[in-house]
Amino acid sequence: MSLLERRSVLVATHFLFTLLVGPAARAQEPGQPLPVLAGEGRPIEVLFLGNASELHNSSAYAPILSAALAKRGIQVAYVEEPASALTPEILANYDALLLYANHDEITPAQEKALLEFVESGRGFIPVHSASYCFRNSDAFVQLVGGQFLSHEDGTFTAEIIRPDHPALAGVQPFETWDETYVHTLLTDDREVLMERVEGNHREPYTWVRQQGAGRVFYTALGHDQRTWAQPAFYDLLAAGILWAVGDEARAQWEVFDVPQTTYVDAHLPNYERRDPPLKMQLALSPEASQKLIQTPAEFDLELFAAEPDIVNPITMAFDERGRLWVIETVDYPNEIRDGEAVGDDRIKILEDTDGDNRADKVTVFAQGLNIPTSLTFANDGVIVAMAPYLLFLKDTDGDDVADVREVLFEGWGTFDTHAGPSNLQYGPDNRIWGAVGYAGFDGVIDGDSIQFTQGFFSMNPDGTDFRFETRTSNNTWGLGFSETFDIFGSTANNAPSWYMAIPNRYFDGLDGLSNVDGSEGVQAFYKIHPLTPNVRQVDVFGGFTAAAGHHLYTARAFPREFWNSAALINEPTGHLLARGRIVPDGAGFRTEDGWNLLASADEWVSPVHAQVGPDGAVWMLDWYNFIVQHNPTPVGFGTGEGNAYVTDLRDKTHGRVYRIVYKNAPPYTPRALSKDDPQGLLAALASDNMLWRLTAQRLLVERGNPDVAPALIRLVL
Repeated sequence: MSLLERRSVLVATHFLFTLLVGPAARAQEPGQPLPVLAGEGRPIEVLFLGNASELHNSSAYAPILSAALAKRGIQVAYVEEPASALTPEILANYDALLLYANHDEITPAQEKALLEFVESGRGFIPVHSASYCFRNSDAFVQLVGGQFLSHEDGTFTAEIIRPDHPALAGVQPFETWDETYVHTLLTDDREVLMERVEGNHREPYTWVRQQGAGRVFYTALGHDQRTWAQPAFYDLLAAGILWAVGDEARAQWEVFDVPQTTYVDAHLPNYERRDPPLKMQLALSPEASQKLIQTPAEFDLELFAAEPDIVNPITMAFDERGRLWVIETVDYPNEIRDGEAVGDDRIKILEDTDGDNRADKVTVFAQGLNIPTSLTFANDGVIVAMAPYLLFLKDTDGDDVADVREVLFEGWGTFDTHAGPSNLQYGPDNRIWGAVGYAGFDGVIDGDSIQFTQGFFSMNPDGTDFRFETRTSNNTWGLGFSETFDIFGSTANNAPSWYMAIPNRYFDGLDGLSNVDGSEGVQAFYKIHPLTPNVRQVDVFGGFTAAAGHHLYTARAFPREFWNSAALINEPTGHLLARGRIVPDGAGFRTEDGWNLLASADEWVSPVHAQVGPDGAVWMLDWYNFIVQHNPTPVGFGTGEGNAYVTDLRDKTHGRVYRIVYKNAPPYTPRALSKDDPQGLLAALASDNMLWRLTAQRLLVERGNPDVAPALIRLVL
């Protein structure tokens, strides 16, 4: 295939997506109850609308509230813009809206959505400053039942005057420092539950009211951490939520079986110097663990595979038939073997053959591997990174078992197994891209001696024309492409989003620029938002110490705000999959905090890889291991051959694969591509999922027949 014809493939693939229009979402009717499986119940779903104000720091308090309520069967999703909450399509997925913010105005459409949501039978929980929100709406003030007028501050105990009311079930009075709110525009239909007493004045401080079929629970408490840090405050909010959501939602919640977690003493590192040190949670079954995993209520979480079918999954990829390929590595991190054909690790192909979205066929494509860390498809086989080697494996007789094993080259560092090569991917430029950490590379490729450490690299699919593209600042385990071939990644130690603008080779030989990198960290946030306080980290406490992945959402089955701008950033130490929001910033980008796409209160859940699947859903690998930390070696432990501390608590028996599915996604029709069907490949270039476009591009290029060139050129004329 000529250079012009290859270019035709590339251009047709990566600009055709701009012609596509995603299908309209199908919204659940606002008045309909949320779905529930018969006999199983379900958790309460609460949408927390906050804002970025430092005055009332909702972003700091929302994760504390989420963690406090997670094991009570109350799930909390968080957003900061009214437009991200106050629409019928979004609100339809929630039982209640909690408002703690300083939003000054509400649009007529947002006001209508909120009022209809409550009046249809859902709950509204305005907290503290919420009574001074949306001052342009008289209807909103009426909904709350009053408006903030003024305040001083002080330490006090709000007096409970209706201890028998179900909205105060289990609530005890508590002393706190808070702002001493005074209200105005109070409605006559409120039922006051708590009062702040100051001399002869009794100020209503917590009240409830009905509106239509819905319920409103308001409390003036909650200015800052001095109240938000108190367990009694969460008891108050939990009781208010359970009352406000109504009888039907509460009845479903009452039969929802929240898994109980068991803790035992164990010899664990205590990097955080906790006193007393944390105990070890015991593992949960896939079914129990899934109940402690939360996604925004607009999404469903579906288990695709679990042990014993898959154990210690470290990376995945999808082939031209839409099948899932997973590397499982029980040798990680310290079982380093000599030779390219020894080890206990495997590559598996997982298939759903009966259409129930669960893997029911598992094929071992290759075994005898030793800590393989990445794979991608090329030349009718797979390229596998397995330090020190880059392997090519191929099945030649059609039984889905590799019978060809070649070493393309060697030189990847092996002194630290969590700092080796990862994230191999076929790029829009028809090259193989990847990332590597500080274990680096020192070897010979095409007769050239090459040495480098932590960064991004690319090469031809046969391993030739190797290029080191750019350095990164820390141990690197992330790489992702946008639909316009902007290149991002993730690194450790508080650099969860990295952007490469210019390959370093363009600076070579230029005076004063020989040591310049054409890339930089672009994250505009620090904190992770876990669902448990029991987060064990070596450093960057409370932040991204082990960010991995950074695939982008490059399909159209999710809402528009995800398209080509949502970075999927795994943080296994925080038991979560974060969503970075990539926005243009001058000639580059910045990545803002988009909160969690997934988080768990199960301390074994460890997301290590997430990407868009063939169906447009986000697929996530759960390492499912209580021990995630690698190094440094803590006091009282030894160091293994992989530079990880040695402990027999590293699990070798669990692993899960999940799908995160948008509830209103259009139906997906499974497809399969083949080099023998060039018309099918051409049609796939019009897919709204970049996975299929890139796969079709790869197969057209590998096919090498110029008979498709005229059709490709017509696509872009």
